[in-house]
Amino acid sequence: MTEDAPHGGMNRRVWRLAGPLVLSNMSIPLLGAVDTAVVGRMPDATYIGAVALGSLIFSYLYWGSAFLRMGTTGLTAQALGSGDVDEARAVFLRAVIVGACLSIVFVLLRGVIGKGAFSLLSAGAEVERHADVYFRTRIWGAPAALGNFAVIGWLFGVEKTRHTLVVQLAQNLLNMALDILFVMGFGWGIRGVAVATVISEYVGLALGIVLILNVARGVGGSWRRDLIVNRTRLTLLLRVNGDIVIRTLSLITAFAYFTQQGARMGDITLAANAILMHFQGIQAYGLDAFAHAAEILVGGAVGANSRAALRQAVRVSTRWAAGTALLCCLLYAVGGHALIRAMTTIETVREAARAILPWAIASPIISVWSFQLDGIFLGATRTREMRNGMVLALVIFLVAVHTLVPVFGNNGLWLALMIYMVSRAAALAAFYPRIVRQVNA
Repeated sequence: MTEDAPHGGMNRRVWRLAGPLVLSNMSIPLLGAVDTAVVGRMPDATYIGAVALGSLIFSYLYWGSAFLRMGTTGLTAQALGSGDVDEARAVFLRAVIVGACLSIVFVLLRGVIGKGAFSLLSAGAEVERHADVYFRTRIWGAPAALGNFAVIGWLFGVEKTRHTLVVQLAQNLLNMALDILFVMGFGWGIRGVAVATVISEYVGLALGIVLILNVARGVGGSWRRDLIVNRTRLTLLLRVNGDIVIRTLSLITAFAYFTQQGARMGDITLAANAILMHFQGIQAYGLDAFAHAAEILVGGAVGANSRAALRQAVRVSTRWAAGTALLCCLLYAVGGHALIRAMTTIETVREAARAILPWAIASPIISVWSFQLDGIFLGATRTREMRNGMVLALVIFLVAVHTLVPVFGNNGLWLALMIYMVSRAAALAAFYPRIVRQVNA
């Protein structure tokens, strides 16, 4: 076989994995944009800020639990790469059990969580009042949200990304339709946005379970109770998940602090930043498709102990990710003003958002490297390095905020965010040779 043949095969494999993920991932920030567009038709900017603050709490709760997705994918891919199908099944069941326990805790402690969160966030009284309604309604979707993490993570690990497309598109399209029905049709306001999310989360989980059972029959193996409680495997799971929790909480803290600093500048700045963060979300989920592809392929290469496969997976997936980032830059440059107009009818918010649009245009090519390296490290389950790199980047971000914001205001805040993205990538790039060394030639 020629050298070009396997390279071409890897291109096709990357797109077979990433193609469905581009579509499914892009629907997630699109859903957030619809939420903002719906409440942006209301007569006050406080509604946009309320959804942003309420969603921020769930970022902590849910993305703090995102190890259920991240750890599941890497461990499942490695198990399949080594030929241990029973262990691949057991990884999924462990994630389901952990997710169920966590979601029960979230629901039982919803009052404490809500009070604690709003005491830490700085926003106007009306914004907090509406955000509290959103939080107390949406928290009832926690069991489904965490269950979906396990479902998506396992489907990623067994390379069934088309199935995740079905689950996420069905869930998010239903959510958008219910948003419009409940808010603009029934007049339920902020509560309607939250109810739409809860209903769609449970529908998505039900569909995901059906697909998981079907895929499991094709993968083979059996559901073995003894593997689920295996002490060695549980220890590995706890170590990997513990590192991911710290890494993810550090990431969310950076974005939470970003939101808080914007809130201190007033409701108009908070709303404008919320709109531009949807641009950030669109690119992040689109670029994450290639990071997920790298995660799956790197996990398989590590499980098979193939350094050549590892390097090829990294090289090809990163090349496509960089090209997609440049496309995002172009789309924002051409259509950014139209997107801002579509998200709100409040002219003062539009003007504030247009002033910081250049940061959104530059962000994709600055951010892509940190996304891609995240996927590589997750696939190799080198989570300790991820944890350390993210904590270091958070410290750099906080220093940058306190240095730049007093001088440049909101532009300084966005510059600090770009510095944070560069710091994340630089820290992981320094650790990358360790992954190559762990795999035999």
